[in-house]
Amino acid sequence: MDFLDDSLFPENQEKLVITVAPYGPEWEPSDFPEDIAVSMEDQIQKAVDCYNAGATVVHVHAREPDGKGSKHLSRFNELLAGLREAVPDMILQVGGSISFSPETEGEKAKWLSDDTRHMLAELSPKPDQVTIAINTCQMNIVELMTEDDYAGSSLARPEVYKAYREMSVPAGPAWVEEHLRRLTAAGIQAHFQLANVPQLETVERLIRRGIYTGPLNLTWVAIGGGFDGPNPYNMMEFIRRVPNGACLTLETSMRDVLPINTMAIAMGLHTRCGIEDTLWGRKRQRMTSVQQIEQLVRITRELGRDVATGKEARRIYKIGEFYKDADETLAKLGYAPNRKAGERGVPRRMAA
Repeated sequence: MDFLDDSLFPENQEKLVITVAPYGPEWEPSDFPEDIAVSMEDQIQKAVDCYNAGATVVHVHAREPDGKGSKHLSRFNELLAGLREAVPDMILQVGGSISFSPETEGEKAKWLSDDTRHMLAELSPKPDQVTIAINTCQMNIVELMTEDDYAGSSLARPEVYKAYREMSVPAGPAWVEEHLRRLTAAGIQAHFQLANVPQLETVERLIRRGIYTGPLNLTWVAIGGGFDGPNPYNMMEFIRRVPNGACLTLETSMRDVLPINTMAIAMGLHTRCGIEDTLWGRKRQRMTSVQQIEQLVRITRELGRDVATGKEARRIYKIGEFYKDADETLAKLGYAPNRKAGERGVPRRMAA
């Protein structure tokens, strides 16, 4: 992404899109009973409360009536139907893992099978987005956590901590290509959750080969444990490599969330918060998903930047748009065009 002399002036920045992840699949209800919704009615109301606070994208996971993370797509269908009715302008973004929480004590934390995750393209009502991981990698979500972060929670149990420490993301090339094909055919936008620059490069190759043809909405996920850490040098290199026509959100975990989000707001990028990412405001002070959103809204207003409405977020994310081929996609995103036969040198972008 390019920055001009006036790029930090809020009047020249796109309105802020706040994504909230309020369902926290890694936590048990007893970890934060004041904010973890269990009943279907409460899960729907949680999204309503987050929308009213200023979030316009909700990252969706579902829970069963017993409080465990749901691995049943029928439960997602029920939740999506309720959300579509309760917050019609909110962007519904389903988490591509479906649920990674262990089903029983001592079981590994793991993403569901390739075939099961493909079925996200068949959800009804269909979500606006499904997040997609690129390239199989480790996803040790506890690597950056301090003892203060998880003391007194289910993660303090050694077997649970170990389950999440050993988690990995299955996202091989054949699965990714088929998943993108199915999502596109269903009219569902892919939202790329990326751990580092090599994964961003793979996305560019998918675009250049015509495997993905659509808007580029992506999140830099700086949670360590196989992903980038929340180091400003990592962050700025990733930002530098993202094309100007993309829409970039920054994500990290625990008490890194607020400073990373504050930098995103100042630079004209977009933010993600919620208890899936952090339980904390100040050290050892619990903060609900709604309170986290309200805090970001206050910071945004102090910096003079506007917060997007639901309809504006849909325009910014280009929900419902798809492109005809690789050439159009590259041009829309601001990438250099593909090389033509016999062409020497680096292909140059042409004026429209």
